[in-house]
Amino acid sequence: MKLKIYQIDAFTNKVFQGNYAAVIILEEWLSTELMQQIATENNLSETAFALKNTQNIYEIRWFSPMSEIDFCGHATLATAFVLFKENESLEKVIFTAKAVGDLSVEKLDTGYIQMTFPNREPKVIDIIPKELLSGLSIVPSEVLLNQQAYFAIFSKEEDVYSVNTNLDELKKLAPYDVVVTSKSNDYDFISRYFWPANGGDEDPVTGSIHAGLAPYWAKKLNKNELIAHQASKRGGLLKCKVLEDKVIISGQAVLYLEGYITI
Repeated sequence: MKLKIYQIDAFTNKVFQGNYAAVIILEEWLSTELMQQIATENNLSETAFALKNTQNIYEIRWFSPMSEIDFCGHATLATAFVLFKENESLEKVIFTAKAVGDLSVEKLDTGYIQMTFPNREPKVIDIIPKELLSGLSIVPSEVLLNQQAYFAIFSKEEDVYSVNTNLDELKKLAPYDVVVTSKSNDYDFISRYFWPANGGDEDPVTGSIHAGLAPYWAKKLNKNELIAHQASKRGGLLKCKVLEDKVIISGQAVLYLEGYITI
């Protein structure tokens, strides 16, 4: 069997930046085991598989090299980029996923792709896990939690850049990941994302976590439209708009590779 595959750099307009994802558009579902094997072989942050159903909605599933993921923003952006590239008249696509429901994605005239995600605002927790404190070299000023990750809030921007991690300790927080964040001088806020239990060490750009970061910083900064930077080595830029029950996240993407895999 031959399958067409694309590798996309998401949340950037330049190759070798942003976060990489593989995209495979299917005509029928593969087994979960085979999709996981493909994602492991690709060894990228995520591989997205999408299949159009009878309602013209694309069912989408995301796999890291280690496991299936409930929700992935950058691979959703990458998949939409591929669909828009292959059908230039297409301006909007609806994805659906078991954990998050329907995700509306639109192509904008500015070259950005706009995604509507559920608002996943984190909540303050009273008891901070000792594994989180021992896993970060800098003590956060506040810790919150949503469905996806612990949020470690730093009071200084430089702490986000300089924090070191003990990934063996952070891995014990499974199934949750860890995001560190602060407000920023050059952007509204910055972040870094660590997910040793679910995919790897540090994720280059994490669209899904901004469904929680944006609502948090919208309240702190008293503004609903924000510019975010993920401060990994590859880096990425995200435009965020917070609504009552939704978060709109926009980004760019570029094609790095297209070809075929044989399985």
